[in-house]
Amino acid sequence: MTDTLHLTVQHPRPGLAIATIVGDVDMQTAPALRSGALEIIQLGHPCLVLDLAQVGFCDSAGLSAIIGIWHAAQEAGGSLSLAAVPDRLMRMLSMTGVDSFLPVHATAADVTDRPPTSAQR
Repeated sequence: MTDTLHLTVQHPRPGLAIATIVGDVDMQTAPALRSGALEIIQLGHPCLVLDLAQVGFCDSAGLSAIIGIWHAAQEAGGSLSLAAVPDRLMRMLSMTGVDSFLPVHATAADVTDRPPTSAQR
């Protein structure tokens, strides 16, 4: 586990942001993920994709942050999707049932290649 989490953001089209997460998402770093993602949503990008390809570890605090981000995106009229979810986290999403309401994609490009939703126009 690390004490740092890096978040970089791309805006492929209006209303949509892709946040690439680098590092572990745990009790130490989950608050930074949550606040960074909420800021992105508040800045007018209610449709958010978290690219998790470079996340080495995610614990229950990280899962809680992801669920909180999903709620915030929903309240803003947008959505949250996950991309490139590591196997261990995918098992956690499945075991908790989170994968039943949170879309998971193989890559962030799978989301950006789709036609924009009404929140992204």
